[in-house]
Amino acid sequence: MIEYIKNWYQQNFSNPQIVILALCLIVGFTSVLLFGDLLAPLIASIVIAYVLDGVVGLLQHGRIPRLLALLLVFLGFIALLILILFGLIPKLSQQLTQFFRELPGMITQGQNLLMQLPDKYPTLAQIITEEQVMELIDSLRAQLIAVGQNFLSQPLESVVGLLTITVYLIIVPLLVFFFLKDKRKILVWAEGFLPSNRELTNEVWIEVNKKIASYIRGKVIEILVVWIATYVTFMFFGLKYAMLLSFLVGISVIIPYVGAAVVTIPVMFVAYFQWGPSTQFVYVLLAYAAIQILDGNVLVPVLFSEIVNLHPVAIIAAVLIFGGIWGVWGVFFAIPLATLFHAVIRAWTSINKGSWQKQQALPDA
Repeated sequence: MIEYIKNWYQQNFSNPQIVILALCLIVGFTSVLLFGDLLAPLIASIVIAYVLDGVVGLLQHGRIPRLLALLLVFLGFIALLILILFGLIPKLSQQLTQFFRELPGMITQGQNLLMQLPDKYPTLAQIITEEQVMELIDSLRAQLIAVGQNFLSQPLESVVGLLTITVYLIIVPLLVFFFLKDKRKILVWAEGFLPSNRELTNEVWIEVNKKIASYIRGKVIEILVVWIATYVTFMFFGLKYAMLLSFLVGISVIIPYVGAAVVTIPVMFVAYFQWGPSTQFVYVLLAYAAIQILDGNVLVPVLFSEIVNLHPVAIIAAVLIFGGIWGVWGVFFAIPLATLFHAVIRAWTSINKGSWQKQQALPDA
């Protein structure tokens, strides 16, 4: 057994390039895993800088000097941040508060509807009893009302929470600005901590860096497009909580496959209790389904056709694994991280295969 492990180690880690790549990955993942909470502003700043750097690059291609392009993009980012803080967040908070206040009435309507089902469908009464329906409703009512009361009774009253948010609102824009301004200096400084003999690491980094940057920009575009399209659609039909529901639909694209299925529940819930089983209810669901179909079959292939070539099972597994480790950040970066592992395994296999072929060729030489 020991001999087998020794042979496997020599076969896979005899090349120093592989050892350097493995050490870089271990140090990187360990740092994020242990210090993820402390590094949250830094990670958020890097993500935002990734997105904005692409816009700066586009302006540079239009023969605008980098410093001027950087200032224009950064000022646009600050304006967007102000709009979110003083326009979007109050609107979302208001609609969420109103939703939880009307939730008990919705639950009562749902209870009356469920209680009528045994009369309309006698065979159903033989499968599900009235007591089971009441227990389900009571349990659901207690949980939802508890969540609503917790939300309504605990606004941002914590001084520590307010101070933390205020500090983040100052630190993150500053970090974003310096990441954009001193991008090359920071990359050169970071390379100074790496070994000089790192060709394989550089090869993997170039491939993954390009895909991660493109993925983040594409995902931001997808969120905005789906959010705006859904908001316009819901406003056209007059659906309640249009901003809140469209925001949830836009954010749901972060989690492939699962997000769209989960966010469908509140959309159906609100639409049904607003219009009941009417044609308006059907039209809203058909329009919502059309948005999801266009997103999955038109928008995603256009934005990610050359970025993500992973099987759906691999994507879902990556979401579950990295989401369980790093929460929201893990879910957002699940596909780039899966792409990273795919690139590492491919490079590892390629270099081991090359080494094995050289060893096989030595006796014949």
